[in-house]
Amino acid sequence: ALKVAKRLQREGIALGDRIATLAWNTDRHLELWYGISGIGAITHTVNPRLFPEQIAWIVGHAEDRLLFLDLTFVPMIEALQEKLPGVARYVVLTDAAHMPQTGLRGAVAYEEWLAEVDDDFAWAALDENTAAGLCYTSGTTGGPKGVLYSHRSNVLHALALAAPDYMNLSSRDTVMPVVPLFHANSWSLAYSAPMTGAKLVMPGARLDGASLHDLLEGEGVTMTAAVPTVWLGFFQHIDSTPGIDTSALKLERVVVGGSAAPRAIIERFRDLGAYLDAIPHFEGTSLDPAAAR
Repeated sequence: ALKVAKRLQREGIALGDRIATLAWNTDRHLELWYGISGIGAITHTVNPRLFPEQIAWIVGHAEDRLLFLDLTFVPMIEALQEKLPGVARYVVLTDAAHMPQTGLRGAVAYEEWLAEVDDDFAWAALDENTAAGLCYTSGTTGGPKGVLYSHRSNVLHALALAAPDYMNLSSRDTVMPVVPLFHANSWSLAYSAPMTGAKLVMPGARLDGASLHDLLEGEGVTMTAAVPTVWLGFFQHIDSTPGIDTSALKLERVVVGGSAAPRAIIERFRDLGAYLDAIPHFEGTSLDPAAAR
């Protein structure tokens, strides 16, 4: 993250500049989160599930200077490039060996871009109300609306989320944020897990039931978070795989948000020994935590 910050300054990025990320939950994306805001620039997490026209509008409206993108999204952005005149350079989140041939403006592999600097860098001294992150709404009338998060709001949210009566995070936990970094700041898990010293497991683009089961079991995940549709796929995998063993799962807490958790999901996690809680959502249909016990 320190190298990201130093390399961005060499790129000419300054206080208040918006930097777009179009990426899954990966270690590189996490490095960007801290590196961008660490120099006073603003991390603009773009939701790849929006229509391409909406993505082009959002990137243009935010006046993003650079765009970091996963390999998955290179074809889509190639098709949109002419609608993104303000983006000076595209950094593909890969290494030289996996860098595709592309006509994206100033395209470079992330690891090559990063290798041009060392990590001898001091974080910027910023007022706590300085903007740190930018998300845009979806499903609204008219164009999407941009929402700024300050350094102060991110710290306070991370502190509150880690508390015992919310997500109860500690250095003994292994946390897997399936909720994307581009979805409401991943419910702050990318801040609160490192804050508490928890181990982070980043699932990347593979969010199918089989892949999630392998990670939950193999990494000893104790806490995870996602929308209900993800967990429906997870349990469909378990139900359709003969002989699958769930006894090795170490899950203690599961957080569901975005929409109301079906009772079946609550009961299935209870059977696995995990407590499920729900993040209240804007429609006012939040789950009563007591009902999940």
